[in-house]
Amino acid sequence: GWWVYLAAYAIFIGIHLSGVGEALKVMFVITAIALVGLVVFAVAAIPHFDSTNLTDIAVTDAAGASALLPFGLLGIWAAIPFAIWFFLAIEGVPLAAEETAEPERNVPKGIIAGMAVLLVTCVTVLVLTTGAGGAAAMSESGNPLVEALGDSGWAKVVNYIGLAGLIASFFSIIYAYSRQLFALSRAGYLPTVLSVTNSRKAPTLALIVPGVIGFLLSLIGQGALLLNMAVFGAALRYVLMMVSHIVLRRREPDMPRPYRTPGGVVTTGFALVIAVLAVIATFLVDSVAALCCLVVFAAFMAYFGIYSRHHLVANSPDEEFAALAAAEGELK
Repeated sequence: GWWVYLAAYAIFIGIHLSGVGEALKVMFVITAIALVGLVVFAVAAIPHFDSTNLTDIAVTDAAGASALLPFGLLGIWAAIPFAIWFFLAIEGVPLAAEETAEPERNVPKGIIAGMAVLLVTCVTVLVLTTGAGGAAAMSESGNPLVEALGDSGWAKVVNYIGLAGLIASFFSIIYAYSRQLFALSRAGYLPTVLSVTNSRKAPTLALIVPGVIGFLLSLIGQGALLLNMAVFGAALRYVLMMVSHIVLRRREPDMPRPYRTPGGVVTTGFALVIAVLAVIATFLVDSVAALCCLVVFAAFMAYFGIYSRHHLVANSPDEEFAALAAAEGELK
């Protein structure tokens, strides 16, 4: 019921309002519990693993279809938005840069460690869930890890521990959206009231306002639509991040870079192609979600064009950097 959603938002936003240190300690504990749940699942699923289950989906007449790829080449493309969920929001790690000791060293370490953990758990869950429960059955499942284990006692254990995984995702997204809104507000791109912090240095309204919006959206009962909107927004964000990286490398080649992307713009260019394909793939999966997300983006762009670009905060870190870059350009 709605009171469960309300309680969840109130409790977790309340923890974030108590300060970043307290919030991240709780997040760490919840994430650790979720990882234990994945280990328990892996141990329980191995005895049920059958390699024939990996390819038990009937082959269609799609182009390039085979036992390994029953929906053909288009099926690979359409699966990208679902694959993104294994890694969604890892790019939120840099949002903690201002609250991190020695961010130039520790933020890259955090991202790399996070990617490594996600890669291992991604492969483990994908292979064992499909091998234990069957690709056809799991493709229709709303709770695949539990259903892959059948009616065993392990399934109940994984079901309850798995709640920690949902909570960890929810908790980390609250942190990410609040810091993103804080940064945009501080620079004047959004109303500056969103960057006002409380006595614990937490951005109060940047936490509460999106929480209220999220709670109201949860009442419409369109979970799949909201999830696909999140994937489309993430994929579009990846495109913008890759483009920004390439532009910065070309326009600011002498900028201090404590951490440099392996492969430089070549790596980023490859990631840009994948991100563009992911954006297009979202339309294949749920065109309504993609269009809804585009409407939201258009509304924010209109707000920027009509109002916020005339009210940017001149002394924000973002604008100071832009002003410094312009001054250096004039000197050259």
